[in-house]
Amino acid sequence: MLRGTLLAACAAIAVTAQNLPRTADGQPDLQGIWSNATITPLERPADLAGKETFTPAEAAAYEKQVVDRNNVDHRTGNAEADVASAYNQFWYDRGTKAVGTRRTSLIVDPPDGHIPALTPEGQKRMEDTRTWMQAHATDGPEGRTLGERCILWATAGPPMLPGPYNNNFQILQTRDRVVILNEMIHDARVIPLDGSPHLPDNIREWRGDSRGHWDGNTLVVDTTNFSGAYSFRGSDRNLHLIERFTRTSPDTLLYEFTVDDPTAFTKPWTAQIAVNRTKGMIFEYACHEGNYAMVDILAGARAAEKRAAK
Repeated sequence: MLRGTLLAACAAIAVTAQNLPRTADGQPDLQGIWSNATITPLERPADLAGKETFTPAEAAAYEKQVVDRNNVDHRTGNAEADVASAYNQFWYDRGTKAVGTRRTSLIVDPPDGHIPALTPEGQKRMEDTRTWMQAHATDGPEGRTLGERCILWATAGPPMLPGPYNNNFQILQTRDRVVILNEMIHDARVIPLDGSPHLPDNIREWRGDSRGHWDGNTLVVDTTNFSGAYSFRGSDRNLHLIERFTRTSPDTLLYEFTVDDPTAFTKPWTAQIAVNRTKGMIFEYACHEGNYAMVDILAGARAAEKRAAK
């Protein structure tokens, strides 16, 4: 099984059961502030097709190339391009390193490093959603993305992926609960470990309904009951997400997730990333629904409509 093979490959850096940090309740201690910042993309770039891993020299060259390409302070002098770049480089935190395994994608299954194709049903739903949002983009808040509305951010998850900034998350534990607090859009998931069942099927949530349990030294989080308004890379309300958190060293967690959504994807797919402990703090991300940017977007649309009506 691919997951077992990958976990076994980490044995060289894994902490042993004897020296694994544990809570007062005897659980593996996953607590702390962690960062998943990396320049390794979720999907393998087209120019790296067929290449699963870099050599050390190739990884170093790739890191330099990507860091230089991502530097938004390399401005063209064109005013429109300058405004479109939004922030100076200071504000970004994409990371500067590829993942420690030197893989060319975070996706480990399928082996080609790509998200499987959408089903015909999934393709139609995505096209219908895109068409609707284009037609109603400025009718009201509902036509804007969930990120713009400060409800949730795709990379904050679940599942959690690196983004351009705010790549930190904090884990807190009690005997029967785990809390995962994301820096981006300040989401917090409270995950029961008490064996309680998922919510009834007719109750749906933005981030789904998560239930956790321990599989040896690995925290397994099972999430269902997603809202149909939430889509992760094309997923729908039938998304079944399995996340696995394994402490592999004092400063490293192995994070793995499997997406299973038979009405959206032609087959399940899995990604994996080693996240690193950070000594920094998680600062407030003061984003809230009804923020002034949303007001300005809609006010601008109304003004444009009035001009067009004259």
